[in-house]
Amino acid sequence: MRKIIGALNMTIDGICDHTAGIPDEAIHMHYTELLQKGDAILYGRKTYELMTYWQTILENPSEEKTMNEFALAIDTIPKIVFSNTLKEINWKSASLSQNNLKEEVIALKKQSGKAILVGSRSLIIALLQLNLIDELQLCIHPMVEGKGLSLFENINERMVFNLVKHKTFTNGAIILYYQPKK
Repeated sequence: MRKIIGALNMTIDGICDHTAGIPDEAIHMHYTELLQKGDAILYGRKTYELMTYWQTILENPSEEKTMNEFALAIDTIPKIVFSNTLKEINWKSASLSQNNLKEEVIALKKQSGKAILVGSRSLIIALLQLNLIDELQLCIHPMVEGKGLSLFENINERMVFNLVKHKTFTNGAIILYYQPKK
């Protein structure tokens, strides 16, 4: 069975807005490697629309090599988008899900292959509530944003996790790898 991995950047105060954080070369490289270890990534509409930014990096490469490599990795990995409002997708490697989130993820888990990544706050919350997340990878940036979307604001039940490993970056960011306690 495939693993479902929820991976997000957040600040010390729990803000997970994709514009918050301090990305650097090492963090871009980490996420490039993570994308290369996955078979697909799941997005909600808002995150999908934010991630189309990386198409501009493919068209006009950055001076930072790791940004260009991340752009290529995000372009290559299949993206499954969950939206009630989008009618079409303009990214060759993306498709709109024809199923609801639970049905899609259960079907994906049953297939053989590499991990399925989840990169949207709303989908991570929904999948946590459905007990379908196998691992959370939270990259905590050493900053307080003060405003924005809080990752766990809609979780109303207690959930307990085991810390299985961590990774520290030279800029002070740390990734915590958690698995739900069964």
